[in-house]
Amino acid sequence: MKFEHLIEINDPLNPLIDALSIKQLWSGLVLRAESPKLFVPHLDECTITEREELSFRRSLRYGQLVIEDRVVLEPMREVRYEVAAQQDISQSSLTMTIETPTADTLYVRFQYDDGHDAATDAANAMYDDFRRSAYQESDIDTIRVLRDLAQQGRLDALLN
Repeated sequence: MKFEHLIEINDPLNPLIDALSIKQLWSGLVLRAESPKLFVPHLDECTITEREELSFRRSLRYGQLVIEDRVVLEPMREVRYEVAAQQDISQSSLTMTIETPTADTLYVRFQYDDGHDAATDAANAMYDDFRRSAYQESDIDTIRVLRDLAQQGRLDALLN
């Protein structure tokens, strides 16, 4: 299943939305990768097991299930989560890309790829519809949490 969607961060025509700077947004996306328990309530534990300049490896525990992944950072532009095939889990990825089509607008593009071929996707169509909906709700919630953190000044504190 390949799935992508955009979430608008700044809309100059909507005065009800507090604008975020690209630095605040970037800081928040990195925070989501480094401290995912702030964003994923059913995650029991996240341990960063290895760190390099622009990437790190994590171990995520959900009850008895443990998922190992790698997060790759392209500063101020993209956060990519790469899950290698492990146990009953197939290879997959999530990419969050910051887009600035104009000086006043800011978006995040979320791109999912579960690594399955077209035949598997066809067999899982009903399940994939549910997953797409769950992913989109999770991404909307991520942006809501980022906005809350920005309003509290916590994202700006990370920039210093």
